[in-house]
Amino acid sequence: MANAVETLEKLERRVTITIPIDEVEKEVDQRLKRQAKNAKAPGFRPGKVPMNMVKAQYGQQIESDVVREKIFRAFDQVAREKDLSIAGYPRFEQKADDVPEGTMAFNATFEVYPDVKLGDMGQIELEKVTSEVTGEEVDRTIDILRKRQAHFHVKGEQTDHGDGGADTSAQDGDRVIVDFVGKIDGVEFEGGKADDFPFTLGEGQMLPEFEAAARGLKKGDSKTFDLHFPEDYHGDNVAGKTAEFTITVKNVEWAHLPDINEDFAKALGIADGSVEKMRAEIEKNLKMETKSRLAALNKKRVMDALLKAAEFDLPNALLQQEINQMMQAALKDLQDKGMPVKMDEPLPPELFSEQAERRVRLGLIFTDFIKDDKFKVSDDEVRARAEEIGSTYENPKMIVDYYMNESSRRQELEALVMEDKVVDYVFDHAKTVEKAMPFSELMAQQL
Repeated sequence: MANAVETLEKLERRVTITIPIDEVEKEVDQRLKRQAKNAKAPGFRPGKVPMNMVKAQYGQQIESDVVREKIFRAFDQVAREKDLSIAGYPRFEQKADDVPEGTMAFNATFEVYPDVKLGDMGQIELEKVTSEVTGEEVDRTIDILRKRQAHFHVKGEQTDHGDGGADTSAQDGDRVIVDFVGKIDGVEFEGGKADDFPFTLGEGQMLPEFEAAARGLKKGDSKTFDLHFPEDYHGDNVAGKTAEFTITVKNVEWAHLPDINEDFAKALGIADGSVEKMRAEIEKNLKMETKSRLAALNKKRVMDALLKAAEFDLPNALLQQEINQMMQAALKDLQDKGMPVKMDEPLPPELFSEQAERRVRLGLIFTDFIKDDKFKVSDDEVRARAEEIGSTYENPKMIVDYYMNESSRRQELEALVMEDKVVDYVFDHAKTVEKAMPFSELMAQQL
């Protein structure tokens, strides 16, 4: 039997579970007799071990198992009768006082799921980002691809592709080969010296002061300059400090870019070398990337808006479960990367608490949404999403089968489709304003 459910604090509840001792003893006796049929002990044949020896060896564990099973069964019954939505796992503690004679009693402390209150969707203000892929983006992408296939020639030396022009000084786009040495307070520091070091000017490979010093120099030129390392620089030994560098230019090379022709198209995977097909393929890929980034960016904006609009207490049990899962995933990732970590040595929970809270809150919000049948996901919708993903691969059918024929992968797609439905619903019902974002800005977004 069980007492009434007590409200302790916010989502925390408590209920007292009582179990008749004679029922426990009866079940323990039955299990001991079954255990005795196969029990073994020195000097006795199997199944002939005296009951007192069987009880001494197995009684405590069997009694513990029986009590635990009865507690959980009784708690499950209470949860069904009281229509409790349990978040996480209950904590059981045996009572010592006010226990009815002939029974043992346990306090079950647990949390329940909150009532999620989203409020009026019409009061949410949202900015929905749009972006388009134009011919300029296609041209810019082709230029990037040409630079990746560039080969370099020493400026001033005649080649089949020319000599790079009369100006042999280092300019943006040129590859510069330098020797350099850096000192802080007159002392060289680790990582501050190199010989025959190559970098391309204007690509942001070096700190701005370093590139500025190299720009305009010619082969054989040297220059000494001050360079201030940012406070957040990855090298702790120099972060926030100012060093004096001396660079000597060993060579200045200009980039020869491949022509946009049949050979270039073939190098990018266009079998017949059609430049027109190459441009069409690039445009198609850019549009797919744009669609993906817009979906991610707009989804994040909806999530942020829902988190602000929703008011509810968070079950600590769910938060701790999420933190533990994220911690284990992080430890495994570090192990996979060869880091010397142990799975039983936890990372600081505070590293994950903020992100874990966001995940749990969003999960509860989405759970509230999908109670409505209009957010249910059909088989056709799941297959359509699988086909969309598969369209980017050489064997689309294999990808579709990969998702459709395995329950966990299928559930992943169902969750994605459901999330998209919720995002569309919020945009449709909120005060939504569309805003065009330049393609380059969209590509620079941290998602």
